[in-house]
Amino acid sequence: MPAHRFDLANPAARASRVTLRRGIGLVLSTLLLPGSAQLQGGNRTVGRVALRIWAVLLTSLVLLAVTGLLWRGALVTLLASGALYKLLQPLVIALGVGEAYLIIDAWRIAQPLQMDRRRRLGFGIASLVTALAVLAGSIGLGQAARAQGDLLDTVLRGGGNSTSHQGRYNILMLGADAGDDRVGLRPDSIMVASVDDVTGRTVMLSLPRNLEGVRFPATSPLREKYPQGYECPDHSCMLNAIYTLGTDNADLYPGVDDPGLQAMREAVSETLGLGINYTIMVDLAGFSSVIDAVGGIRLDINKRVPIGGGTSPIRGWIEPGKDVHLDGYHALWFARSREGSSDFERMVRQKCVVNAMLQQLDPVTVMTRFTDIASAGRQVAFTDVPSKDVNKLATLSARTRKLPIMSVSFTPPLVYPGNPKYDVIRRVVAQKIAASEALDAPRKAPSASAPRSRAQTPRKPDSSRPVVSSSPAPESEDLAAVCGS
Repeated sequence: MPAHRFDLANPAARASRVTLRRGIGLVLSTLLLPGSAQLQGGNRTVGRVALRIWAVLLTSLVLLAVTGLLWRGALVTLLASGALYKLLQPLVIALGVGEAYLIIDAWRIAQPLQMDRRRRLGFGIASLVTALAVLAGSIGLGQAARAQGDLLDTVLRGGGNSTSHQGRYNILMLGADAGDDRVGLRPDSIMVASVDDVTGRTVMLSLPRNLEGVRFPATSPLREKYPQGYECPDHSCMLNAIYTLGTDNADLYPGVDDPGLQAMREAVSETLGLGINYTIMVDLAGFSSVIDAVGGIRLDINKRVPIGGGTSPIRGWIEPGKDVHLDGYHALWFARSREGSSDFERMVRQKCVVNAMLQQLDPVTVMTRFTDIASAGRQVAFTDVPSKDVNKLATLSARTRKLPIMSVSFTPPLVYPGNPKYDVIRRVVAQKIAASEALDAPRKAPSASAPRSRAQTPRKPDSSRPVVSSSPAPESEDLAAVCGS
């Protein structure tokens, strides 16, 4: 018998089908427009409140979009605020709870008792699953928002110097190891990325951790204690011990949150002749976790690197090859392994990993793996980048990824850590930066008809830099020998 004849003969079945269709419509309309079901047949006051909340949310999103189009920097600064995301967590969960309630209420408004048992059961289960899915989704989004807030509070503590030094932002990057067998925290990887504030072209400068006789600037409270540089008869006074030195002399840095980090900034700044804008310090566990969070990195490896060694047995090898994928564990060993190699080769490997991360961390990767990155980011020990500078640095980072990175490591035969020539270090820094800036001179030169902008104005000589020699700067390492093509 055709279905319509069956319905005519059985009004209850027909009513059941009509009620089911209405119920499905009410639940779907609640998903698309919260409160609409209540306006149709429930508590109209609840429906009006829900619709007004929905209208406020949509209006807020439109205003954010307009702000992003007209004032991108303001939007990025807002989105870089940890407090914003911590506020969003309870708000998102509350909205999810409210939406779940509206869905269950829409099921009630549909009068499921007028359906037959099979349809009533199916519609009830579907409505409950939908409400639970909405609730679970809101809890997940709330947790992600909280993770974002925690990450931003950890990573963007503020306190850095936002004013460029002679047209450059100099970022000190420290890879720290505070293992159980170490006395205090000692940064084993010490690099400065000097970034042009217009083009983003970057020079990477690596200092050996065992550099001796490191000097402090005249403004440093440690200068009076070590007027001839940080030296000890037993050669234990090395660059990577200055963090502990600053911590042990915290009384010389009243009001400074991290005296060790401040001492490191002063020492590196004086050594290179560069003012430091921002500092980023990551412990080794955080280094490994962040790489895992972004799905690993890829390198061309030209030399076999052991996993383990020294006081422990070699447990495996990182084999050479093209476009080798390294997870966090293997990337960490590639960067830190000492067995069968010098500290200087190790510095080159660390630079290879940093270069790979700079080139491969694109915004899509960050967004798709955000929760993992946020969790790993909690292991970042320190960064003093303020949220207001995020947009500026993100813009420069995008430009940096499009350009080759120049680099130099201050290792033998250029510099011998036990007896370093600091005038040589400063001269090479100046030469490298001058060579890097010369590559962008045509792009930054003003036209005859255009007025000079701040970025186009010739830079004044920096008294802290040595005079640049016309001879080429010597190279102390070849990245291609370790991780190049």
